[in-house]
Amino acid sequence: MLKKYFLLCLLGLLWLPAIAQKKNEAFQLPIRKTTLPVKIDGVMDEAAWQETAVADDFFMVLPMDTSKARVRTEVRMTYDDQNLYLIAHCYKAVPGTYFVESLRRDFEFGKNDNFLLFMDPFEDQTNGFSFGANAAGAQWDGTMYGGGSVDLNWDNKWVSVVKNDPEKWVLEMAIPFTTIRYKKGISRWGINFSRLDLQTSEKSSWAPVPRQFPTASLAYSGVLAWDQPPPTTGANVSVIPYVLGGVAKNHETEKPSVYQKKIGADVKIGITSALNLDLTINPDFSQVEVDRQVTNLDRFELFFPERRQFFLENGDLFGNFGNPAIRPFFSRRIGLGVPIRAGARLSGKLNKDWRIGVMDMQTARVEETGLPAQNFAIATLQRRVFARSNIGFLFVNKESLDYHPERDTLQPTYSQYNRNIGLEYNLASANNMWVGKAFLLKSFSPGKSGDDLVQAANLEYRSRHWTVQLQEEYVGENYTAEVGYVPRNNYFKINPAVSRLFFPRSGPILSHGPKASIMYYFDNALNRTDNLNMLFYTLTFRTQSNFTVALIDEYVHLLQPFDPTNTGRDTLARGTKHHWNAWRTEFVSKPQSVFTYAFNTRYGRYYADGTRLNLAAEVGYRFQPYVSILANASYNDIRLPEPWGKTKFWLVGSQVNVTMTNKLFFSTFLQYNEQANNVNINTRFQWRYQPASDLYIVYTDNYFPAPFAIRSRALVLKLTYWWNR
Repeated sequence: MLKKYFLLCLLGLLWLPAIAQKKNEAFQLPIRKTTLPVKIDGVMDEAAWQETAVADDFFMVLPMDTSKARVRTEVRMTYDDQNLYLIAHCYKAVPGTYFVESLRRDFEFGKNDNFLLFMDPFEDQTNGFSFGANAAGAQWDGTMYGGGSVDLNWDNKWVSVVKNDPEKWVLEMAIPFTTIRYKKGISRWGINFSRLDLQTSEKSSWAPVPRQFPTASLAYSGVLAWDQPPPTTGANVSVIPYVLGGVAKNHETEKPSVYQKKIGADVKIGITSALNLDLTINPDFSQVEVDRQVTNLDRFELFFPERRQFFLENGDLFGNFGNPAIRPFFSRRIGLGVPIRAGARLSGKLNKDWRIGVMDMQTARVEETGLPAQNFAIATLQRRVFARSNIGFLFVNKESLDYHPERDTLQPTYSQYNRNIGLEYNLASANNMWVGKAFLLKSFSPGKSGDDLVQAANLEYRSRHWTVQLQEEYVGENYTAEVGYVPRNNYFKINPAVSRLFFPRSGPILSHGPKASIMYYFDNALNRTDNLNMLFYTLTFRTQSNFTVALIDEYVHLLQPFDPTNTGRDTLARGTKHHWNAWRTEFVSKPQSVFTYAFNTRYGRYYADGTRLNLAAEVGYRFQPYVSILANASYNDIRLPEPWGKTKFWLVGSQVNVTMTNKLFFSTFLQYNEQANNVNINTRFQWRYQPASDLYIVYTDNYFPAPFAIRSRALVLKLTYWWNR
C-alpha cells in the first residue's frame, strides 16, 4: 500500500510542466580568447579588455521587477589558457559611501554592497559556482546546488582586486580553470550577474529574474557564448598538506595536558574537467568555526550544518537526499568524537545528464569507550530528466570492523552495521515556479525488520503574489539512519501552507501579506500526536526592514517522557496531552545602516498549563570595513506547576570580526548558555599568506558560569599550503 501511494505521488509530480526553452535564452554574452596579458589590479587599462563584449542595461529585481535598474553596472569577460577573467564597473546612482560589513570572506549578502557572478558550466540550470566581492574587496565563493542555493563553506584558489573612486567601484578577478568543474567541449555556459546597492536599496541582475526568486536562480541565467570550447585543464592535481601543533587540557577530569603533533594532507585530482577525486589522510578540522548555540526546548535533536571543507564540493549529491527533517546521510556523523584516518571521494559530472558521487571514510578505534574502527561507504547517482528535474539513487553503509562485543561485556554495545538505500525524484520546472520532491527510503539493521520504510513528497508553487505548498511524510517505527539526520520515527505528517503578497503603489511599505501553515502528525493508527498551526502577517518596508506577527496553536501528545525546560529535571509522563496558544513577533532593521538591530518575542501557554515568555534581540555595529561587532541575547521565563516552578535562563553571545586586510582576519566568539551551564570563548586568527594557503591560530575556552571555573582549554596552531601542478 505504501509503495503504491509513493508511485501515485511520483506520477502526480511528473505531469507538471517541465520541458521548456531556457527562459533567458535571448541574453547572450560572447566571450573571446585573449593572447594579451591581464593584470588583476582593478584598473581596465590592458589591451585585452578593449575587444570584449559588454553586459550592461541590468534589470531591477528588488524592490520591484518591473523596470530597468537605476544603478548602472558594466561587465566584461575574457579568458586565456589558464584563467577566466571578469571586470565589473559598479557605478553609484547617488553620491555617498558604500556599505560593507567588513573584509571578512563570504560576507552576508544583504549587509554589503556587492557584485556576484553565478555560472552554470554544464547548462543544466541546477549546479554551478559563484564568485564575487563586496565594495571593499572581501571575496565571496561557493558551490551552487538545487538550482539557486550557494554553499559558502566551499573555498578555492582564485584572485581578485577592488578599486574605488568617487563615481564607482571596480572588481577585477581571475578564476583558474583548475578551480572550477565544467564539461569538456561545451561552448555554452549559463551565466548571470547580480548587483546589490544598499544606498538605493536596489538589487539588480543582467538577465531578468522575478522578484520572488534569488538572483542566483539558474533557471533565469543567460548564456555565456564561447568563441571555442574552454581549454582542457590537463593534469590537474592539487596537494594541500598541513602541519599542526597544539595543547589541550580538560580541567574537569584533572588529567594532564594533551599535546598534539599532527601532519596530514588533502589531495585533489581532476579525473576530467568535470569529475574530481578527493583524498584525505589524517584530516584535521580544528580551524572550523564553532557552531552558534541556540536555546533548545525541542523534544528532538537539533541540526547544525556541515562546515568541513573535505565534505563540501558536490556535497548536495550526498547531503541533500531527502528533506531537511529526513536526511539518510549527514556527513557530520562521520568523525564525531573519533579521528578520521583516511577518506576518498569521487564526485562530479559524467556528462550533461549524469552525476556521480562515491565516498569512503575510515575512522579509528577508541579504546576508552570500546568504539570499534568503522567504515562509511556512500554511493549516489543522479540522472537529469526533462528541463531541470532529476532522479537520484543513494546507498549508505556503516560497518564496524573487527568488532566482537561478546568479548568485553563491560563496554557499550555498538551496531555491527546500518545500511540505507533510497530513490528520489526532484521536480524543478523550467520557470522555477513549480518545485517538488518525492522519495522512498529503506534501512537495514541487525535485529530490525519490518516497518523500516520512509516515504515523503512535497510540492510548491511560487508566483509573485502566491506561494502554495503541500508536504507529507511517513517514517516507519524501525527505520534507522545511523549516518543520517532523522530526529523522529513512527509518524505520518501532513503540512499544507499558503501565503499571499500585496504590493502598494506608494508609501513606506513595499509588500505585505498573510501566510497560513497547518502541520499535523499521526501515528500508524492515524491518531493525532502533534499539530502546529500558525498564522503569520509580514510587512516589508522599502528600506528592506521587515516586521512579522504570528499566532500559534500547538498540541502535543507525548510519546516519551520529556522535561519541558530541557535542563535535566523531572519529566512529564508519557501519554500526557498538552495544548496551548501563543503569539510571536519579529522585526529586522534595514541592512544598509552601520547600526543594525533585530528583536523577536514570544508569549503564551506552554506544557502542563504553564506559560513561556521568550525575548530575544541582536544588535550590530560596524566600523567599515575593518571591524564588525555583533551581540545577541535570548531570555526565557518558563512557569510551570511543581516540581518545575519558575525556570529562567539566558543565552548570550557576542562576536567581533577584525579584518585588517582581505587576507588577515581575527575573530572572537563568546557564548554564555545558562541552560547548558557553559561559557564558551573561541578566538581565531587567520592569515591567508597566498591564495587558499593559510596560517591559523585557534584558542578555545570553556567555563562553568557559577562558580566561575575553567572546564577545558585548547590552543592550536595550523599551517596549510595549497600546491598546484
